[in-house]
Amino acid sequence: MATTYTTKRRVEFAETDMAGIMHFSNFYRWMETVEHEFFRSLGISIHMQIDGQHVGWPRLETSCKFKRPLKFEDEATVHLIIEEITTKTITYCFKIEKEENGETLHIARGKMTTVCVTFESGTGKLTAIPIPEIIRKKIDP
Repeated sequence: MATTYTTKRRVEFAETDMAGIMHFSNFYRWMETVEHEFFRSLGISIHMQIDGQHVGWPRLETSCKFKRPLKFEDEATVHLIIEEITTKTITYCFKIEKEENGETLHIARGKMTTVCVTFESGTGKLTAIPIPEIIRKKIDP
């Protein structure tokens, strides 16, 4: 069972502001992208059909505390750690770090809580559901 996932990312020019610093909103994009990579690494998706139902993971809450900037071309390591799993939700912690002169610098810490839902393709109506067993078996610590 997987409870952590780590990947590396490089700051793209389009992710920076006029000062050449990664814009804060892109930290949230990175967290979401790493969540998607984590699910794919387990052979599942955050948007899939299970028993004929469309299942997805909208966000209930997100936060990020910024400690140091990242700049264009910086390479950072992003750690996803499952903090809590309930019947219907998963809470992740994210640690974003970079190496500089042999030292690990803490760049940002994020948190995201998602809820498992089904959604009707015609109306878009969301209904919270217990995390399906096929998913829970792969991620429950």
